[in-house]
Formats: sequence, C-alpha cells, structure tokens
Amino acid sequence: MRKISILGVCCLVVCLTSCASVEPWQKGVLAKKEMQFNSLKVRTAMDTHFYYSKEASSGGRGFSGGGCGCN
Repeated sequence: MRKISILGVCCLVVCLTSCASVEPWQKGVLAKKEMQFNSLKVRTAMDTHFYYSKEASSGGRGFSGGGCGCN
C-alpha cells in the first residue's frame, strides 16, 4: 500500500510541475506557423475532405457552440 501511495504522490508531482506559464515575449515563438496544429494545409484539406465524405455533409466546421442553441 505504501508503494502505491508513493507512486501516486510522484505522479501528482510530475503532473503539477509540467504546467508552465508563458511570458509575453515568448508568445511570438508559439504563434509561428510551425507551432500550429494545422500547419500543413494539404493535410488539413485532406482531413476535411475525408470528414465530409464520411459524414455526408459539408460546412459547419469552424463555428462555435455546443449544440444547445446558445452560441
């Protein structure tokens, strides 16, 4: 039981120390094209095409709202 509690505390410490604050002068680096999730436009276009082909729909991928009508 003691080993499990020590392991749990170690996991908690690792999770809490992995958070970092970003200074204002570092935000420019994070805003670069290479740091974006969809930096590859061809890949994004292919994924969108596959999504719409499987869902038999089009549009509606860039709007906000959770379906409750409160947008």
